[in-house]
Amino acid sequence: MSSWIVLAFAGLLEVVFAVSLKQSRGLSDVPMVLLGAAAMLGSLALLAFAMRALPVGAAYATWTGIGAIGTAVAGMLMFGEAASVLRLVSLALILAGLVGLKLAS
Repeated sequence: MSSWIVLAFAGLLEVVFAVSLKQSRGLSDVPMVLLGAAAMLGSLALLAFAMRALPVGAAYATWTGIGAIGTAVAGMLMFGEAASVLRLVSLALILAGLVGLKLAS
């Protein structure tokens, strides 16, 4: 179970990376670039740690899924990106897939 928690934190750091990349304004804001680099390195380290106990397919798919869902939600909340019904349903389908992978492993 602890590997899944580590993996969840790795996915959250993936969101921090993506948001800081957006905030860096094309890599011109050095503090945001440094935050993004630290978040990415931390995310990869936690992913590698979680993969010691989890199947590679489930771990990688979950990591990218958390990153995708979290980044999409952050975009809606922080940057005013569209929150259409189709977009929300699509995010829910990704979440359903992640739950399925967790239950299957």
